Amino acid sequence: ARVDCAMALFDVDPHHPDSSLIHRAAEILRDGGLVAFPTETVYGLGANALNADAVARIFEAKARPAWNPVIAHVTSVHDARALTTAWPALATVLAQTFWPGPLTLVLPKHESVPDIVSAGLPAVAIRIPSHPVARALIAALGAPIAAPSANRFTELSPTTAAHVQESLGDRISMILNGGPCDVGIESTVVDLTGDVPILLRPGVISREMLANATGVSISLAPDEARDNTPRHSPGMVERHYAPRADVWLFTGDDLHEMQQRITKVFPVESGRMSALVLDWSLTFPEHVRVVRMPNDPLAYARLLYATLHDLDQDGFAVIAIERPPQRGAWAGIHDRLNRAAH
Repeated sequence: ARVDCAMALFDVDPHHPDSSLIHRAAEILRDGGLVAFPTETVYGLGANALNADAVARIFEAKARPAWNPVIAHVTSVHDARALTTAWPALATVLAQTFWPGPLTLVLPKHESVPDIVSAGLPAVAIRIPSHPVARALIAALGAPIAAPSANRFTELSPTTAAHVQESLGDRISMILNGGPCDVGIESTVVDLTGDVPILLRPGVISREMLANATGVSISLAPDEARDNTPRHSPGMVERHYAPRADVWLFTGDDLHEMQQRITKVFPVESGRMSALVLDWSLTFPEHVRVVRMPNDPLAYARLLYATLHDLDQDGFAVIAIERPPQRGAWAGIHDRLNRAAH
């Protein structure tokens, strides 16, 4: 494995991770340290979820407020149930259908889970990731791993180890580089603590997919929480997933207005404007860098954060983004862009 000592970055085979590296990372976690590692969604910043002091280091490294909970990652339904005091029938159905994978379930919290993990609330968010590196690391630790995205709070989530390096640098003990993430946006989150399941955060597992699997209508979370209010799920703050550039959202119907705005704010010689489009026939002034995005939501999600990271690296001041549909698997992308542009 290649080792970058300055940044504590280690290359690891994403399909067959080196057991010696995994055990070295697990030792860091066991000692209360932080390790960044790949999941199928985004890179996570991991700590032993049962060690409150270790989890507190996640919040310190990310400058994350205490009212924003983190997700506990496990490798089996048995281990997931051990973190809860109740396991409804819907949890079994959803786990059998979507785990391992990009779905997080919010359930009543067992007293063994530190309050810092759940932002002081009586419910805990739990997921079984499918990425071999994540699963190997959890198994080697022998405990759940608390892991929000490995970036500064409200900024773009990382989908490569390089993104983690840029955002967190020497704030963490070790980065496991397993290549780019396959899904590219964070997990869908469903609250199962009440009588009716509630979709707290959309993702590539859509509301329709959840309803089809359970035969139950999935409610939407009310949009009323303030940014300093504890909530059951991460990713619900008004501004989140944001690049350094300003994000302007538009539809084909207001393209002409957007083009006028671009020309007025950014003259030709500035070269500081970019655009992400779904409709490849849309035209922009020649000085605007146009990125044509795929019309498939899974392919779009896989590329989204990496594309925004690249445009930030190239110094663009504004990224105009054509709004995607709000239906199906597009809903998670729509949610991320709305929060990035807030």
